[in-house]
Amino acid sequence: MPGVTTLTRSLTSLDAGLPLESLKALDWLNFFIAALLVGFGPFVAVHLAENGWAPASIGVILIGGLAGLITQVPAGELIDVIGSKRALVGAAAAAAALALTIFGLRSDFPSVAGAAIIQGGVGSVLGPSVAAISLGLVGHNALAERLGRNQRFASIGGLSAAGIMGAIGYLLSTRDIFLAAAALAIPLLWALLRIRGADIHFGRSCGASDHHGTKPNRVSRRSLFKDVRFLAFVACLFLFQLANASILPQVSQLLAHSEGHSSSLAISALIVVPQIVVALLAPWVGRTAATWGRRPLLLLGLAALPIRSGFFALTTDPSLLIIIQALDGFSGATLGVLTPLIVADLTNGTGRFNLAQGLAGTFSGVGASLSTLTAGIVTQRFGYMAGLLGVTGVGLMAVVVVLEFMPETKPALPRPPGVPTSDQEQLQSGKARL
Repeated sequence: MPGVTTLTRSLTSLDAGLPLESLKALDWLNFFIAALLVGFGPFVAVHLAENGWAPASIGVILIGGLAGLITQVPAGELIDVIGSKRALVGAAAAAAALALTIFGLRSDFPSVAGAAIIQGGVGSVLGPSVAAISLGLVGHNALAERLGRNQRFASIGGLSAAGIMGAIGYLLSTRDIFLAAAALAIPLLWALLRIRGADIHFGRSCGASDHHGTKPNRVSRRSLFKDVRFLAFVACLFLFQLANASILPQVSQLLAHSEGHSSSLAISALIVVPQIVVALLAPWVGRTAATWGRRPLLLLGLAALPIRSGFFALTTDPSLLIIIQALDGFSGATLGVLTPLIVADLTNGTGRFNLAQGLAGTFSGVGASLSTLTAGIVTQRFGYMAGLLGVTGVGLMAVVVVLEFMPETKPALPRPPGVPTSDQEQLQSGKARL
């Protein structure tokens, strides 16, 4: 069949003409961004505790989280309108290096609080900017596989940096962790400069219908809130984070009480195992999203959460907990790839891709912020099992939202001449021949 042959050739040539050198540099950019951001992880709390900041460290972390929430939407607006996405990433990376240097060299509250605010703002810029650059480089049709590759390199970068920084902290000091992390801005900028600015289509990078204009047409911001699919998606992201963010702290507390000093090894495994799973599965998620569609994978990724929390409520065996925690890696791989991909689907032709990313990030952040608080109240009043069963119920609600309100968002492939896309078109084609 000539039409089917044409379709097959079009599918196998989706990667043809892509800027390969810039895409290789994008791999390393994802690697070094993830490695850089690892420096803002649990090492901050440990460093502040070593300097007598145990109570205040919680407040500093909250300041950074609040700054991240507040800056999500403005950052999305900025990414949509700014011409040079590379310059924005470079500025954010330099700001991250500055914040890490402050954490390493200063311990007074104004300096540390300022570094935490910078940290929150940087997080709002780097991830969405990389998604925008990816969309600008490969276009919508190849975005799914590209996001899977991004996620793999980010996971490998995060794992590598966590191991190296842990060794630095053990052999030297936590202060040196931050200085070493800040130095990662240098190879990050090297990778960024290797991405050719001319390869990034400005209109395409913000989801505009006019891919070549320097000032593409954009739909009204209100249109995002009129799209039931978008509202359903951000609602399920909110519910997912409301359930997910509190699971690991609850399990870690349980292990600390039941296993004592030996719990640190099990807790480390609970953190590392999902990242390994993400690195292994993310490319598969990208390829599968391009063939199966987005909705089946989204349902599977969301459903893994209540399954995981339900099993956690039934056992306290560290070995079983680590095995079950692998499901978190599956959820991380699917949601990590699908979130910018579905946002790109829903905003294709609107010019509001990055603003929508900011809104999705805000809903996710609010859910994560409320998660530990609500789960802690439930656990304190009714016990550990009740807390995890409550998490399970919230996770199931996210699945229901997708089932009821979230259709498939994968755009239909362009139809080659002579290949009908539906039974109705085949019937009409047959009538025409008669």
